[in-house]
Amino acid sequence: MSTEDVVLLDCWVSPFCMRVKIVLEEKGIQYEERAEDLFGGKSELLLTSNPIYTKVPVLLHKGKPVCESSIIVGYVDETWASPPLLPSCPYARAQAKFQADYIDKKLYDAGSSIWRTKGEAQEVAVKDFIEVLKQLEKFLGDKDFFGGDSFGFVDIITIGITSWFSAYEKFGNFKVEDHTPKLSAWINRCMQRKTVAKVIPDPEKVYEFVINLKKMMGFE
Repeated sequence: MSTEDVVLLDCWVSPFCMRVKIVLEEKGIQYEERAEDLFGGKSELLLTSNPIYTKVPVLLHKGKPVCESSIIVGYVDETWASPPLLPSCPYARAQAKFQADYIDKKLYDAGSSIWRTKGEAQEVAVKDFIEVLKQLEKFLGDKDFFGGDSFGFVDIITIGITSWFSAYEKFGNFKVEDHTPKLSAWINRCMQRKTVAKVIPDPEKVYEFVINLKKMMGFE
């Protein structure tokens, strides 16, 4: 398959774009990355491909846009069926989608509240974030990955956001490992995968980005 068939409108620090790159790597799909400047001026292609939200990621497959990262991951899994990322059992598949939905609604926003706040509000944000992590650890249980023995859909949905954890820890003065050691072990396990390691950016670079973002958004 030519890289012209699959184009990703991307931003290196976006955990949602990371999801898409990881699923493409897992499926062995060649693709072209086109970096978007989300603050200095979005491309016409992004504006026309995702006119409702005008945000990344957008996957262009044979010129047709697919938007929203979880939907893109599902689309890629259905379009390139091997290896499958969701269980074959309908109930287990529904459970995986429920967990992914919880992560979409809770994890990134809870973490972002830490660097957007100060003082008592930040203390509350840290507690809320830790509660979300504890729920994720319940989903994980004693398994190697969320779906069991193999890396799959929920792992892909989650792992990109963990690249921001170091920034959350520094702003909130806490350690994820102290509260959810099994989840921390899962992060390390995922990072052993080539498909993940080549996509996840240096946490220090993410931290520097968040510092600049904080200033730009007036949260200093």
